[in-house]
Amino acid sequence: MAVTHDVPPQLDELVSTAHRIRQAIESVIEGKSDAVRLTLTVLLAEGHLLIEDVPGVGKTMLAKALARSIDCPVRRVQFTPDLLPSDITGVSAYNQQTREFEFKPGPVFANIVVGDEINRASPKTQSALLECMEEHQVTVDGVTYKLDSPFMVMATQNPIEMEGTYPLPEAQRDRFSVRIAMGYPEPTAELEMLDVHGSASPLDKLEPVATTAEVRALIEAVRGVYVSQAVKKYAIDLVVATRHSPDLRLGASPRSTLQLVRAARAHAALAGRDYVIPDDVQDLAVPVLAHRLLPSIEAQGQRRLPEQVVTDLLRRVPVPESRAS
Repeated sequence: MAVTHDVPPQLDELVSTAHRIRQAIESVIEGKSDAVRLTLTVLLAEGHLLIEDVPGVGKTMLAKALARSIDCPVRRVQFTPDLLPSDITGVSAYNQQTREFEFKPGPVFANIVVGDEINRASPKTQSALLECMEEHQVTVDGVTYKLDSPFMVMATQNPIEMEGTYPLPEAQRDRFSVRIAMGYPEPTAELEMLDVHGSASPLDKLEPVATTAEVRALIEAVRGVYVSQAVKKYAIDLVVATRHSPDLRLGASPRSTLQLVRAARAHAALAGRDYVIPDDVQDLAVPVLAHRLLPSIEAQGQRRLPEQVVTDLLRRVPVPESRAS
């Protein structure tokens, strides 16, 4: 029996606004439509994005392009070994005139926070992001400060150059909804990049195409996207399968199940649907789950990556029939 759903009135507007943002980003980032789509998915799913790839492929450029496409407060933090937690969250400073301590907000008090080379900061500094990424708040000297919505952390890291870096602990990686890799561009896209970026950076000409209020409305519309019990169970089955896989010594957490479903809602909305189908979950399983998994010793010896394990699980876990319409 088919189930009918009322289409959220903002859905058409969501697709239109998301299309404008996507076009604006792709005017700067050549030939990376999949990465741009996933970035928008994370934004609308109220998540955080980890961009992990070799130098020079446009990791920071992607983060900056999204930030400039939306008319909202944006702060960039260059992570270095001497960066302190208070440099991110803020600090209470004594005001001699009022003779009271005043809180000076750090760069985390923005709608989009771009963390460049996050693995160059010490674990203590990295942990300063844990509370704000999970609870959208910051606690300094016993006082809690709420962060405005939307709030998204976009962090970059280079997995090749390990000298002077601190690997992200599992708890930190688990708070990133999605991990993407930019990859090298196709020769045609690289040729176009030379023509577009040769004389000046197109980032300088990029103007906002959406407001903060519009993004909030889009996020609210995504929350209303319908997810059937069958699709929810399918997402749970995939996550549980990672916990029992002999190729993994650490499976996905319950947080990953929640973020997989949230991302699937955003993925469906961007496709113009007010309901989630199994294809949405399948398309997002690897970018949402793989970076949270730790391969077993045997899998490492066989050079089996977590991405390959998730792909195999997608073939084995039964897919429910889509009954939504």
